[in-house]
Amino acid sequence: MGQSYKQAIWVPSVTFNGCLQRELSWSCGVSKFLQIRKCNLFRSRTNENWKSFGTVITSAYLRDGSTKYFDFAVIGSGVAGLRYALEVAKHGSVAIITKAEPHESNTNYAQGGVSAVLCPSDSVESHMQDTIVAGAYLCDEESVKVVCTEGPDRIRELIAMGASFDHGDDGNLHLAREGGHSHHRIVHAADMTGREIERALLEAVVNDPNISVFKHHFAIDLLTSQDGSDTVCHGIDALNTETQEVVRFISKVTLLASGGAGHIYPSTTNPLVATGDGMAMAHRAQAVISNMEFVQFHPTALADEGLPIKPKKTRENSFLITEAVRGDGGILYNLSMERFMPLYDGRAELAPRDVVARSIDDQLKKRNEKYVLLDISHKPREKILSHFPNIANECLQHGLDITQQPIPVVPAAHYMCGGVRAGLQGETNVHGLYVAGEVACTGLHGANRLASNSLLEALVFARRAVQPSINYMKSSSLDLSASSLWTRPLVPKSLGSDVMHKILRITKEVRKELQSIMWKYVGIVRSTSRLQEAEQKIGKLEAKWETYLFEHGWQQTMVALEACEMRNLFCCAKLVVSSALARHESRGLHYMTDFPHLEESKRLPTVIFPSSHTTGTWSSRQLHQQPIVKSMV
Repeated sequence: MGQSYKQAIWVPSVTFNGCLQRELSWSCGVSKFLQIRKCNLFRSRTNENWKSFGTVITSAYLRDGSTKYFDFAVIGSGVAGLRYALEVAKHGSVAIITKAEPHESNTNYAQGGVSAVLCPSDSVESHMQDTIVAGAYLCDEESVKVVCTEGPDRIRELIAMGASFDHGDDGNLHLAREGGHSHHRIVHAADMTGREIERALLEAVVNDPNISVFKHHFAIDLLTSQDGSDTVCHGIDALNTETQEVVRFISKVTLLASGGAGHIYPSTTNPLVATGDGMAMAHRAQAVISNMEFVQFHPTALADEGLPIKPKKTRENSFLITEAVRGDGGILYNLSMERFMPLYDGRAELAPRDVVARSIDDQLKKRNEKYVLLDISHKPREKILSHFPNIANECLQHGLDITQQPIPVVPAAHYMCGGVRAGLQGETNVHGLYVAGEVACTGLHGANRLASNSLLEALVFARRAVQPSINYMKSSSLDLSASSLWTRPLVPKSLGSDVMHKILRITKEVRKELQSIMWKYVGIVRSTSRLQEAEQKIGKLEAKWETYLFEHGWQQTMVALEACEMRNLFCCAKLVVSSALARHESRGLHYMTDFPHLEESKRLPTVIFPSSHTTGTWSSRQLHQQPIVKSMV
């Protein structure tokens, strides 16, 4: 992976890249070592008989229904996956593999909007500065420049595709302002922006004959091989959770756009599907992972305990109260109706999310209270209802009128700033594997994501990954018998219903225990001793769970939705803890009581390098052994 990686300072399973040369920027850290091999990677090896998956594969597709062949496989149906699919579909066949219904993604739950420079008084430089300040100066400037510069065009493309955003009385787009932004630059559709973008993109996908959507297909593991020192991706195994059939997708190019890992914590704004599947799969497939310590806790999720009418059952994911409420003038109070944000930061309620979340956490701990209050009731009723109809409706169902009463809020896990390390075109160190969206770590967010930069990043990097993906696809060929190279995962029917019921019950308990450990020891405020305790507890819990599984007849290649999700949650939790232990400073979202200050010498990304294929726990290994194949691609 290049001389600079060999010079890195190693820690168990994680490297804090303290010896990385300064000229090696975030994006170049991936791009430069890929360029070393570009002569091999993009050398034309096209099989003359291989015209297009669409024409060649028909008979193979019919012969073996459990193996499907596509030019492009896209894992995830959020904004990144859909936007990419629509572009590459102009050049080949595309499979979108999605865990639940296509609309069930983090995109669909994004309320606030998309940030972009669309106002004459705003500038790309200002957006860049706001992003870098929020990211505690850990952002890669090249990545920031690319996103802030290309963002406006990506918004215009969405509008051209039929996405409908709010307009002001002057007929121009209504631009909101959120915490950390110096200008009004948030394009939005009331407080349901993600839902509107998802609607427009899904509508286009459904009407594209080159795109096939496979819903209720859970991605198990990437199919990879070793070609000398290179790891090459050839597709993915997935479990059809409705038929319990394992389906193998062989593809020339794979895009991971599977979202985040919010459910490593007990309280998260993420949908139930966000169990870190893509990050865990990529790690097992030898992809480089970066900055996993930077977990963003949204400061204002709805606190059900404070509602006049409590929900009848526990929510699967916390209801988000968008940043835009504070951007529109919302004020935070403790339960004694004392405004507290000015005590912590001069920007008060408009401070970046990490500052607001820590301030709320401090208030709750000092006062031994369960939530704080966010009040927007001093604003005109009509304005509140027009800007936040979804929030108003949700609160009203539980007896709270936000035009007259403050909203009870509490921080909740919201966004992973770290993920699979990507270059400026979404490329990874695994050939044929690209990433976009929350699963990726592009360097844009640094140590803390600026509000409404996530959808923007997904749009920009999904689009930037298109051309290199097409180039790779056109220069690639693949033997149709490749499917037999990997052992097929097994559905555990042989174990019987009684054993499976016990395994699922234990797995559910273990999941809750892992989430509890993460919240208690790896939350908003951390310390070395508590992180070490978390590491030990997670290790023991994982060993106990795996022992139970294998003592009850579970096999290495067996798959079930709940067990595989648990496997991925363990993997991501360990990546977060290892990364957090490696950073001996407080920066952005990572606050350490025993290292409370910024250290300029530590202003470098945390990098987790590939580990051995054969060592480690079940969560750390691929189900199959990697075949060693020369020049498959």
